[in-house]
Amino acid sequence: MSATQIILLIAGYFGLLIMVSYLTGKKSGNDAFFKGNKQSPWYVVAFGMVGASLSGVTFISVPGWVESSQFSYMQMVLGYIIGYAVIGLVLLPLYYRLNLTSIYTYLEGRFGNFSYKTGASFFLISRVVGASFRLFLVANVLQIILFDELGIAFWQTVTITVLLIWLYTFKSGIKTIVWTDTLQTLFMLIAVGVTIYIVSSNIAIDSQSTLNFILESNLSKTFFFDDYKAGNYFWKQFISGAFIAIVMTGLDQDMMQKNLTCKTLKDAQKNIFWFTIVLTIVNFIFLCLGLLLTTYAQQNGIDAHKDDLFAVLAQNHLGTGVFIFFLLGLIAAAYSSADSALTSLTTSFSIDILDIEKKYNIQQQVRIRKKIHVLISLVLIAVIIIFKYVLKDVSVIAKLFKFAGYTYGPLLGLYAFGLFTEWNIKDKLVPVIAILSPVLSYIISINSLKWFGFEFGFFILILNGFLTFLGLLAIKQKN
Repeated sequence: MSATQIILLIAGYFGLLIMVSYLTGKKSGNDAFFKGNKQSPWYVVAFGMVGASLSGVTFISVPGWVESSQFSYMQMVLGYIIGYAVIGLVLLPLYYRLNLTSIYTYLEGRFGNFSYKTGASFFLISRVVGASFRLFLVANVLQIILFDELGIAFWQTVTITVLLIWLYTFKSGIKTIVWTDTLQTLFMLIAVGVTIYIVSSNIAIDSQSTLNFILESNLSKTFFFDDYKAGNYFWKQFISGAFIAIVMTGLDQDMMQKNLTCKTLKDAQKNIFWFTIVLTIVNFIFLCLGLLLTTYAQQNGIDAHKDDLFAVLAQNHLGTGVFIFFLLGLIAAAYSSADSALTSLTTSFSIDILDIEKKYNIQQQVRIRKKIHVLISLVLIAVIIIFKYVLKDVSVIAKLFKFAGYTYGPLLGLYAFGLFTEWNIKDKLVPVIAILSPVLSYIISINSLKWFGFEFGFFILILNGFLTFLGLLAIKQKN
């Protein structure tokens, strides 16, 4: 596939997104940008959230996990179901009752200003690092397959990438993203479906159906109950999955902002219910894709593993058709999470940090929000370029991305303490607790095998939240 064809494909894709932005952006103000005018159909939100949940990292990485981890990831996905039930039955009713624009406003009413700013700040840090890392991976792929050949520098690729996102989100924000995410989810699922069809027709399945071949393969083993010390032990992954869903969806402004655009609480709950079903099925399909790609590589003696598996096979072995859909799917998966991250970061910084709803009139709020939107875009560009030219070592960047996940632990502890106790705390000490908890969790995590003969894995999130809860208990105010 030539460079010109790839550019035309990308241009056509973004042209479609910008057209959607134009159609949804008429007479838009801050209410549309932050809340989508509370007019989003729940089924559109549910479908679009799938794409936002499955980033470019998932699109590339999940198929590559199958060779070493089989289908053990499904244990975590099943845990997600419990977490989403908590979101639908506990968190959404709270957010709708308080009529929140930013979900972290709850912390101000429950504990005070320091807790509120702490929760919002931890979200901002995590989302900036996380969104930048996801875009970094996709920009790197585009650089290798296209822009290096054209003599375009990496920093220019990144700037163009973020500028395109800014173009279709700057006017209506979340109102536009609800619809663009739906389109991007559709592109991503079509890409996976087409690839499964073509790969399954090119491997030796004999007379079996593709599904039977997958289910009978040794690579499709799903449940692991043998070694409780291992990272893939069922209960460890299942419980971790439940808590990951709660914090990375229910306590995440990015994901919840879409839900809060639904007209009513009932609609938002229907959205979560159907989103849970669709996401579970889609994750299983990604693992099936990984099994088929792994089998294809093994049968044809192709040396491609982990994150390289899908990209190498799509670009060099499965034909132009698969490569086209791979590019579309990769871009869709990456941008459906990046565009909502840019919008949610703008929302949180405007409302939680600058307090624009309390300090300024409507016209001033719009002007400030637009400036913040540009500022956040520039921050994302700067962080991605730092990843490329300053950190350079991809393993260091990956560890930084993983460490950003530690920022959800304090949010878990804060919300758990707020919802399940009636105690007040010394609000000024909350930032100290929120910093100490992830630091202690990290120290325990890297030494857990030596100290306890136990590997925490994703379970570290629960430890982090528990340490935050204990810290808040220690600074409880006496009646």
